Amino acid sequence: MRVRNNRGFTMTELMIVVTIIGILATIAFPMFQTVPERSKSTEAVTALGLIRSVMRIYYVEHGTFANATQFTDGAQVTSGGLLGVTNNDLMGRYFSSASYTFLGAPTANSFTVECDGSGSTAPFAAEVSNIVVTMNQDGDMTRLF
Repeated sequence: MRVRNNRGFTMTELMIVVTIIGILATIAFPMFQTVPERSKSTEAVTALGLIRSVMRIYYVEHGTFANATQFTDGAQVTSGGLLGVTNNDLMGRYFSSASYTFLGAPTANSFTVECDGSGSTAPFAAEVSNIVVTMNQDGDMTRLF
């Protein structure tokens, strides 16, 4: 009687493992491609949250959002110092105050603020030139990379 001594893996078993790893990598790779952009856009999300808070305070004090009589489409959030947000408040690593503008003219009950990385003059602005983040009065956000 002959005893078979099986050591190691067969070529078939190794090919199955390699195929499974390849399939998992093919699925996972696209999911992680936007991770750097998403992490850089968190600076914009934080600043947009600050702007939203300031607009809500303005609403409580005046019964209206800072509207078209104060801001027009494309007006910078820091224009005229009306909201009390300064250029230094919005200056970051990737986005500068020039990035934050009103998208359309605000109305008495709504507003949308946009952060466009292409308008940034921050130290690492070139890394976010294709990132656009918008937020409205309800905190609804969109991110485009």
